[in-house]
This record gives sequence, structure tokens and C-alpha cells, in this order.
Amino acid sequence: MSATTGPAGAGRGPGTWRQRSAVVGLTGALMGLIYGYDQGAISGAILYIKHQYHLSTFMQEVVTSAVVAGMVVGALIAGRVANAIGRKRTMIVICLGYAVFAICSGIPVGLGWLIAVRFLLGMAIGLSVVGVPLFIAESVPPSIRGRMVIVYQISTTTGILVAYFVDLGFAGSKDWEAMLAMSAVASFVALAVVAPLPDTPRWYMMKGRREEALTVLRRSEEEDLVQAEMAQLEEDLSYQDKTGFLGLFRRPFTRAAIFALGLGFLVQITGINAIVYYSPTILQQVGFKTATGAIVGTVILQAAAIAVELVAFAIVDRVGRRPVILGGIATMVVADALLLSVYANGHFVGLVAALAFTGFMLFHMGYSFGFGSLGWVYASETFPARLRSSGAAAQLTMNNLANLIVALFYLSAVQRLGGVGTWALLGSLAIIAFAFVFKLAPEAKGRRLEEIRAYWDNGAKWPDAAEAASPMASGTTQPLS
Repeated sequence: MSATTGPAGAGRGPGTWRQRSAVVGLTGALMGLIYGYDQGAISGAILYIKHQYHLSTFMQEVVTSAVVAGMVVGALIAGRVANAIGRKRTMIVICLGYAVFAICSGIPVGLGWLIAVRFLLGMAIGLSVVGVPLFIAESVPPSIRGRMVIVYQISTTTGILVAYFVDLGFAGSKDWEAMLAMSAVASFVALAVVAPLPDTPRWYMMKGRREEALTVLRRSEEEDLVQAEMAQLEEDLSYQDKTGFLGLFRRPFTRAAIFALGLGFLVQITGINAIVYYSPTILQQVGFKTATGAIVGTVILQAAAIAVELVAFAIVDRVGRRPVILGGIATMVVADALLLSVYANGHFVGLVAALAFTGFMLFHMGYSFGFGSLGWVYASETFPARLRSSGAAAQLTMNNLANLIVALFYLSAVQRLGGVGTWALLGSLAIIAFAFVFKLAPEAKGRRLEEIRAYWDNGAKWPDAAEAASPMASGTTQPLS
């Protein structure tokens, strides 16, 4: 078959949809790596920042949560930015923001400068957590979409692990500035990969650029599915849905909005970033004697999280979304119960210290297998094309608000409520999360994005027509309606 040309050199030929999927996966991996690094680097750096600036517990929380506050703002504007300038250009802005603000965080001007720059870095991250999964979901076939979005999460977790290793490497010199600035290197690499790519077919269609959409689609789909995908895109975009936050609650998508926003909040309020941001500090509280030893323990926790994400990657498009996410949340509930019991004992030596570390590991692994792997997938799949960027932005805004609560108050909560009260609260929230996901989460394995729109349009049930039309519907687990 002869090649054709199109935007950014897009063409088609044998295997080109696989090649494009690989490039999109690499792009997501690089972006996730940077995001994870910028999330994790503070956990080691704060051990030395607090001594240099003589920080109280509350001010440690302010420095840590400045990024999260920026993420809230970035996620709020991400939908409009992604719709206005495109998914690809949004990612270019993200790469530049990552690079500039990471470098600036490593310039020791003063505490106010550090907080302000970390806020701006957070805005870039907020754009990223909406824009990157959106770009991936709209660029690859449904048969691998779940795995490709999970690649982003695996890379994010790997980035956190890399940050812990870098923190460990600079622990001897206490060079927290280098810990924070190192992610700029990967940001420039990601920029070089993103720059030649075209935008997504769905964004071109939203802008009325049908020929460009068709050309790019031929590089992101198997040839025999291209025309069917174009027809489904046109049908989906013919809906005159309102964009923006209020448009998310317009019938028939009210239930989808409740699910997406509730999931976004529960993913973070259950407490994962207490471990990501403060794990060396927490491990020192439960028996690790030195900062270096606590960072080593943190590395082990993160490595275990990556291992279970690889398992989720391998099985999600075979066993489905629901078994994976529910299994992960159930593991978090067990871990919360274990941590509650060891904090009730209160003497972190010997077996009790080992059980505390085991509890943190189980919690981290449960989160990474379930919420961590599938949160991004649901964020990118839930809404139709005209609402997808706004919906993903709203979901991730709720996610970031919960993240801000955890980052800003976890250390204070432990001081005021004690470990028992804190983990009892987090355990209760995990039980609520399990019930919420069990009731509302659809099983979208192998479904096209436009079919998922039809699911919510039909009162959270798969329409018979969509079922029959799906080339991959056979073997798909039916969700609770």
C-alpha cells in the first residue's frame, strides 16, 4: 500500500499504526517519568530543607504542598488549554514548564522563592496529569489503550523511584538543590520526542480538520477499522454538548460526572501521597534511625509499587478494569487495618517495626495496582470527545484537591490524632472508596471511546446496538448498572 502524507509527516503503510502507538507510549513514559520525579524528589529534599530553613511541621507541609496547590490550578485550566491549542502543543508547554521550573527550584534564593517556584512547577504538573493521558487515550487503538495509559502510571512510579535514588546519591552532600533540579534533563529529552508528533484525530475533528484527522488516524488504527472509527467520531462530535464544568452535569452524563469526580477525589484522599511525600520522615518515626536508611526503605517501597503496576499492565486488557481496581482497593483496606494495629502497639522495635514497614508496603502496592494504574484510565475514558478534556480536568482537579489536603495536613494529623486515629480515618475512606467503585465503575475493556459515551447515554448500561457493533465486545465483563 502506498504511503500518504499529512500533518507532521503522518503517513500510513504496513505496521505504521504499531509504530505510532510505540512512539505515543514512549512519549507518555517520558512525561510520566518527569512527573513522578518531581513528585518524589521532595521526600528526601525536605529532610535537609527543614534544617536549612528551620521549618516547623506546618511549614514543611507548606513547602511540600506548594506543588499540589499549583496542580489544582493547572488541572482547572488544562481542559480549556488542551481544547484551544491542542493536545500536542499542551504537552510542549508542559515540557518547557517542567524544565524551567525544575531548574529554578534548584536555585537557593530563599524559602519564598522555593515555595513560589514549586507552585509554578505544580501548574505544569496539573496540565500534565490531564493532557498526557488524554493524548495517549486519543492516539492508540482500544485494544491497547488500557496498557498504554498504565505505561504512563508505571513511568510515574518509576520517576518517583529514580528521585529516591537521586536523593540517596546526594544524601551525603545534603545537596537538596540538585535533588530538585535534576528532572530538567529528562524534560528536554521529552520535548525532543513530542515536537515532531501530530495532534490527535479527535482534536483535529473538533476543529473541523477532517483530512488531517483521517491521515493521523491511519497511523494510529489498523486500516480495516479506520472508516468505522471516523464514522463514530463524527457521530460523537455531532452531539452539541456544553463544555466546561457545568456541562459535565448535563443529562445524560450526570452519573458519569459523579463517578469521575468522586473517583478523582477518592484516589488521593485515601492517603497515598502521605507516603510519596513523607515516607522517609514516616519511616524515621517507625524505627529507621538515619535519613539515609529511611531513604533506602523508601526505595524498597517504590520498587514494590512498580512491580505490581507491571502486573496490572500485563492483565488489565485481558481481565478488565474492575477486578484490577477493586483488588487494589481491598489490599489498601487490609494494609490500613495492619497499620492501625501496629500504631496501637506504639513500640516500633523488632517485629512491630517490621509489621509497620510491611503495612506501608502493602498500602503502596494496593494503591499502585488499583487506583494508581486505573485512575488515569478512567480519567481518559469516561467522557465523550467534546467533554473529554473538561471531564478529565475536573476529575484531576478533585484528585489534586484531595492531594492538597493530604500533603498539607498529614504530618499535623499524626501529631493531633495519633497514628491510630489517622489510619482509622484512612481505612474508613478506603472502605467508602471500594463501595463507590463497586457500584459505579463500568467495565470498558476493549470498548471504543465512543461506545463508552453510549454507555453513559443509556443510563449506565451498554446499548444492544453498541454491543453488537463493537468488534471486541465478545468476552467483555458487564458492569453493574
